[in-house]
Amino acid sequence: MLSYKAIYVIIIREFKRFFRQRGRLLVTISRPLLWIFIVGAGFTSMVNMPSDISYKQFILPGIIGMTILFSSIFSTISVVWDREFGFLREMLVAPISRLTIVLGKLLSGTALSVFQGMILLFVSPLLGFSLSINQFAAMLLLIMLLSLAITAMGLVIASYLTSLEGFNVIMNFIVLPMFFLSGALYPVNKLPLMLQYLTFINPLSYGIDAFKHVLLVSMPPPLGAEFPLIFDIGAILAFSLIMTLLAGLSFERKG
Repeated sequence: MLSYKAIYVIIIREFKRFFRQRGRLLVTISRPLLWIFIVGAGFTSMVNMPSDISYKQFILPGIIGMTILFSSIFSTISVVWDREFGFLREMLVAPISRLTIVLGKLLSGTALSVFQGMILLFVSPLLGFSLSINQFAAMLLLIMLLSLAITAMGLVIASYLTSLEGFNVIMNFIVLPMFFLSGALYPVNKLPLMLQYLTFINPLSYGIDAFKHVLLVSMPPPLGAEFPLIFDIGAILAFSLIMTLLAGLSFERKG
C-alpha cells in the first residue's frame, strides 16, 4: 500500500541534500551555460547554419536534454549512497511498500531534473528566443516527461549496483554515448548509418526532438524536428512505463 507521507519525506530529503551540496548546485548551473556560450561559440565558426538561426539556438534543445540526462541519472546515485551507508536497508525494513520507495526516488529525481532543465528556459532570451506562454507550458510538460523516463532508467541501473565506483563507471559508459547519439549537437542524419540505428533506441533522441518541435518550430529537417511530435511523446511514454515497472520489480527483488 502506498504511503504518501513517506513519498513526501523522500522527496524533501533529496531536495535538502541537493541544495546543501553547493558544489553540485554550482556545477548544475554552470555546465549547460559553458556548453552554450563556450562550446557553442567555438562550433559556430565551423558549422554552416541558415542566416535566421545561430548554432547556439540550434543546440539549446540538446543542452536542455543534456541537463536532464545528467541530473536525472546522477540523482539516482543516492540509491547507491543510501545502500553503502545503510539508510536504504532502513527504508526497506520500514512498514512501507517497495513501490513507495520507488515512487519517492522517482518523483524526487524527476522534480530535481525539471528544476534544472527549466533554468535554461530563463536563459533562452539571451539566445534570441521569445517564448510564448504556450511554448513555455509545452516545454514544462516535455521536460517533466523526459525527466521521468531518464530517472526511471537510472533507478533500474542503480538498483543492481553496490558501490559508488561501479555507478560512476557505468554512468560514464551510458551517459556520454546517449548524449552524443541524440542529435543534441548535430542532426541525426549526419551520422553514419550504423550510428543512426543506435539513435532510434536512444530515449534522449525523442526528448530532444520533441524540444525542437517547440523551440525550433520554424526550422525544417534536418535542423528542426525529424520525427512527428506524437511519435516522440509516445516513445518517451512507453520507455517511462517500461523503466518504472522494471525499477519496481528490481526493488521488490532486492527487498
